[in-house]
Parts: sequence; C-alpha cells; structure tokens
Amino acid sequence: MHPFFDRSVEYLKGVGPQRAETLNKELQIFTFGDLLQHYPFRHEDRSKFYSINELMPNLPYVQLIGEFRSFRIVGIGRKMRLVGTFADETGTIEMVWFRGIQWIHKSLSTGVKYVAFGKATLYNGKFNIAHPEVEVQTEKNTTEGYLQPIYHSTEKMKKKGLESRFFSKVIKILLTEAIEHIEETLPDSLIRQFNFINKKAAVAAIHFPKTSQQLLQAQNRMKFEELFFVQLRLIKLKIARTEKFKGASLNKSDLLNKFYEKHLPFELTKAQKRVVKEIYADFRSGHQMNRLVQGDVGSGKTMVAFLAMLIAIGSGYQCAFMAPTEILAEQHFKELRIQARLIGIHIARLTGSTPKSERKIIHEGLMSGVISMLVGTHALLEDKVKFKNLGLAVIDEQHRFGVAQRAKLWTKTKDFYPHVLVMTATPIPRTLAMTLYGDLDISIIDELPKGRKPIKTIHYREKRRLAMFGFLEREIEKGHQAYIVYPLIEESAALDYKDLMDGYESISRRFQNYPISIVHGRMKAEDKEWEMQRFVKGETKIMVATTVIEVGVNVPNATIMAIENAERFGLSQLHQLRGRVGRGADQSHCVLMTGLKLSKEAKTRLSTMVNTTDGFKIAEVDLELRGPGDLTGTRQSGALDLLVADLVKDGEVLKTARVAARNILKTDPELSREENRPIKNHINSLNQSVVNWGRIS
Repeated sequence: MHPFFDRSVEYLKGVGPQRAETLNKELQIFTFGDLLQHYPFRHEDRSKFYSINELMPNLPYVQLIGEFRSFRIVGIGRKMRLVGTFADETGTIEMVWFRGIQWIHKSLSTGVKYVAFGKATLYNGKFNIAHPEVEVQTEKNTTEGYLQPIYHSTEKMKKKGLESRFFSKVIKILLTEAIEHIEETLPDSLIRQFNFINKKAAVAAIHFPKTSQQLLQAQNRMKFEELFFVQLRLIKLKIARTEKFKGASLNKSDLLNKFYEKHLPFELTKAQKRVVKEIYADFRSGHQMNRLVQGDVGSGKTMVAFLAMLIAIGSGYQCAFMAPTEILAEQHFKELRIQARLIGIHIARLTGSTPKSERKIIHEGLMSGVISMLVGTHALLEDKVKFKNLGLAVIDEQHRFGVAQRAKLWTKTKDFYPHVLVMTATPIPRTLAMTLYGDLDISIIDELPKGRKPIKTIHYREKRRLAMFGFLEREIEKGHQAYIVYPLIEESAALDYKDLMDGYESISRRFQNYPISIVHGRMKAEDKEWEMQRFVKGETKIMVATTVIEVGVNVPNATIMAIENAERFGLSQLHQLRGRVGRGADQSHCVLMTGLKLSKEAKTRLSTMVNTTDGFKIAEVDLELRGPGDLTGTRQSGALDLLVADLVKDGEVLKTARVAARNILKTDPELSREENRPIKNHINSLNQSVVNWGRIS
C-alpha cells in the first residue's frame, strides 16, 4: 500500500502529539491507515425530523426542531441536573443534563431555534432526552439530511473530549487526502460478478454515506473483501502444506477389517462410517492429513480414532494419542487397551506421573517399534520421546493445545510428517470453523450411537431445591448415580470453594444413607483419582465436584447431572457437563439449579439447554451471545481480527467469499495472472505478521 498510510497519526490536522498518544494507548491507532480503518459501528439517520407529538417509547434516536422556553437547575450535589423545557408547535419535552451543567446553561438561550438530537425515553408518563446534542438551526442542518457515523471510543478518551464527533471530524479531514492513495484490491472479475462498488467509493461511504443504499453497498463490498482475504490466506496455507508435506501412504485395511468383523463392540453410525472413509481417503492420498473431527460428547469420536489407528498400524506404522489431562489420558488408555488386546496390539501410556523405570522401557519400545500405540498427555511432546516410525498422531480436545504443540508432533519422524487427526467435543459453528480451522479438513459426527436416549434437561430455581433432592433420591433408589457440580471461577476461587464445601455439608446431611465422593482442584492428583475411582466403581452414589469432571469421567450408571448456580456457566461448559451423563441405555436427566434473579442472557442460555441437546445449535446460540473472540480464546483470536464482517450475521458472505477464493487459487495458485494483480499487490504490501489480509495496511 501507499506509504501515505504508514504516516503517524499525530501529523494529521486536529490530532497532534497528545491526542495521538491517547489514540495509541486506548485504541492502538498509530497511523493514517489505522485511523481510516476505525470504522463506525452504526449510523444515525439525521435525514428525518419528528414532531414532539409523534414520539413513541420504542423509537431509535430522534431529531427535533424547536426552542427552549425555560431552564431550571434541580437537586443539589451529585444529584444536581439542568432541565430545559423544549417546545415545538405540537408540544413540549424536557431536555436533561447531569454533566457540564454550568457550561451548557451559558451556551443555550431561550427563544432561539435549535435542532436537538437524542434518545427519547418515557419517565413518569412524560418524554425526556438526557444529554441531547443541540445546535442552532441553519438551512444546512435542516435541509441536507445525512447519516451520522457513530464511532467507538473509551471512557478515558471521552473524558478528554475524544468522542464520536472528534473521529467524525478528523476522519473527514483524512479522507480528503487519503482517497487518491486507496488502491483497488479485488480483480475486475469479482467486482463485476458481485456488482461491487470500487474500493475508494466503499471506504468513503462506509464512513460518510449519503444514503442508506450507499451505506449498504459499502458494507457489502467491505465485508466480502475482508472475509475473502481471510479465506485466501487459509486456503493458500492448506495448498502449501499439502504440496510441501508428503505423508506416509497408509493403504492396508486388513487389521481394520479383522477388528470390524470379529470384535466391533457396537454398530457404527452412518456418521462414524462416513468420517472413517474420509480419513482413509486422506491416508491413501500421499499427502499429510490434517483433519478436525467435530462431534458431540458421546458421539463415538474415540472409536473413529481407534479405527484410523488400526489402518496406520496395519500399514506398518506407530500411533500417538494425546489428551489434555492425566485423567482423560488414563480413561482413553483403559478404553483403547480393551480393544487393542483383542487384536494383539501393544499399547502403552505416558504421562507426567509415569515412573522413570517405566519411561525407560517405553522409550526403548517406541524406538524398536514394539509399541504400536502410545497414549498420553503433553509428556508425548518431550524431546526424548522418539518413535521408530510415527504414522498418525491423534489429539483429543484440540482447543486445549496450541498450533506449536501440534507442530511438535511433526518432529517425531525423520522422512515424512505424521498424519494428524484432531478431535473436539466442543461443537463449533460452521462459520467459525471455516475461519479458525480453514487450513484443516473438517469432518462432523452428527449422530449419537443407537440406543442412546437424549438427555432430558430441567431448570429449577432455588425454591424448588427440595423437589430436586427428592428427584435425586428416587434415581439413586433405582440403583443409579448422580453428579452435583459447583462453579469454579478463578476470580472468586475462595468464595466458590466455600460454596462447594457448604454444598457438600448440606448434601451429606440430606443423603446420610448414601456414600458421597468429593473432587475439586485443591486436592492432590492421587486423592482426586482415588475419589473418582470410587465413583466409577459404584462405591459412592453421589459425586460432588467442581468442573474438574468436565471432561474425562465416563460412568454409564450415572444418570443425573445437577448443576448448581447454572447461570454462572457458559453454554458450551453446560453442554460439556451435561454430556457426562447419558452414557448408558437408561434415561438421563440434567437439572439446572439457579437463583431467582437471572439476567436476560442467562435466561437465553438456560432455555437453550432445556430446549435442545444438539451441540451445533447450542454453539450457534453461544456465538450470538458471546461473539467469536470469546469463544476462541487468545490462541486463535488473530484469525478473527475482523473490522467490518461479523461471523454471527455474515455466514452467507463467508461461504461466498470462500468459494471465490478457492476458485481463484484453483486456476491461479501463485496469483501471477494479470487479472489477479490487485490481489497480489495488496498481499505483497502487507507486513508478514498481519493475519487479516483484508486490512489497508
């Protein structure tokens, strides 16, 4: 891009060094390019004028023409406010100011025509506008209607007078100079195909549109472009990886067929069969596989992974299976060992607590090729863990591991990169998956195994606690077991710990005839394991726990999951916790216990849990409530450094942009054709560390 956009923002008229420093610190705006990309988050319609008698409570911001009849100062101290009675020929309304009272009082007069703008709210049956924008009526502000851009600011900036109007003023100045330096970034073919306006017109209109239609055209163009460049980057990465990284050809299915015919413990669902076929096709392609398998809790991902490992082992290679915690690694090891023994496969486990004497045997077994399957935690990534020929690495709960850790597994073999299969029980909405994991192939297991009954979810408020306890008791009397989970949020760990211990005491008093386990993060690992094992074996009937049981424990006999203070959990966490029950053939229940007062968002989360068990529907609601950044955590947030597009609302634009990016790279992978020069020039002008290729600079 033109060097103009790299100039420091302090050199722009109306900014200067002090304001530039505030912009740097508060909004990371350093250059002209940064400021130009500080886009408005909405526009206010200043083209329409209302009469006072037309006002209604549900109207957005309104614009009035009238004059002040009188002013009065009401209240004392912190409750002091200035009230002005504003009138037109149809009625009166009160204008109220709580800050800057003296200055405002001096600057306004009675008997002068003003244009007032603000949000009209109904108070004691009468309309008022708090802190309206007021300016003397002129021919210009009465006849030339326009859309006013509203920009994000921060509390610190507002105190220094750097509010939305400041941005409106300085960006207008900047645009007059910048417009000639803005270059086209999309090829003519795409502009024609989608009937887009050009880049210069789009940047100008996204700030200062003359009409709503023009604003819409600018938004359509900018959203598409931003998502197009994000997808272009991800697809280029994927093409580069598949061409550069050759994978071992795993094409022998004898071991898989033998297991399938003689030992398969249950019939696979259609979804499981489909995913196994997708993996097998990758194995035979000669390219290194990078596949994400998404599936709800209990959908049978582990069995799919085991069948994939059988193909690898049958083809003469070793496999690694990595889980995020020792408890989960231990559970996977026990489950996989049962199947592995049936077919004569040597399986081992390696975690942080594996003794040195055992480690030595494992290291030797891996190097000699005697051990075909290794299950473990981060311990698998240690430099001294070497394989004779690692063909497949399976990573469970993908979101707990970084890209660097995934890449570390690639160093475990010399001549080729092992195939990588990553699994997650946290369903990700399709739009988010395409953006976060666009460099991976995605498989979805969207079916539960036969015989599984959907979990019934009920919401009880505190006053129905006795009913909840009675329900638990009836289930336990039938021979079943129950979880009771308490929140554990880092900021209030001490408070939460007290809640857990108080809860444990009251449950112990209420259920005196039943043995109870307790598990929480402050316990030593061996104590935690001992308590969990007692519950797994059925020695205890109730497990009181914090969210440490979120992933890992599989107890088919547990049919009740009671979640205390359920309003304090996020949707995905509630869904994960609920998935701890419903593992057997009996009907399972999830009871959400909450206080009486609930926020609007909490009510949405709880009703979503009651109404559906579909993880993908839950993930969509979660995305709408929390936004993409919160769902992904810091590791992948760079991929979501979006300025205009919104993954919640712009799913269709994303799909269109992805198809367009794929088509261009299919015919011109190096972007060397003349028609694609705008794309190439734009990418070349960017800093190498920039993740969002849709940015100006």
